[in-house]
Amino acid sequence: MDDQELIRKVHSSVYHQCQRRGYATPVDVLMDVGVLTKNRYEDWRFGRVDHLERVCTVNLRKLSFIMHQMRVYAQKAGLKPSFCFYKQWGAKKRNGQGHKPVIQLRFSKSGDPDLERWYATHFVDASVIAKLNASPQEQSGSIENR
Repeated sequence: MDDQELIRKVHSSVYHQCQRRGYATPVDVLMDVGVLTKNRYEDWRFGRVDHLERVCTVNLRKLSFIMHQMRVYAQKAGLKPSFCFYKQWGAKKRNGQGHKPVIQLRFSKSGDPDLERWYATHFVDASVIAKLNASPQEQSGSIENR
């Protein structure tokens, strides 16, 4: 896949995610463009893989390019960056007591804080969120008025 095709896929993925739920995430974009499978994503979320980049099917240059294109689209579309803390799924309680331990997931082999932050940044479309939040109220209100 050449860079122009990849740009189209990334921008399309971000657009459709924002229209559907009001925000776009890097991991979902990676899955949409075919760089990350759902099974490998789940392996990473359950802690069976040490970092996300390990299970992506492209090299680091392409991953960096995809992440850059997400930021380019987000800036053009006026999307707001929002950090999201990714924690491991399925962590067991110690001795069956107390709280589950919170294990932060790693995205990159290097562990560079800036890179980790970009992987964990969601891009939010506030206007779509407002419409999505208003929709259930409008629907229930219109049903009551019938």
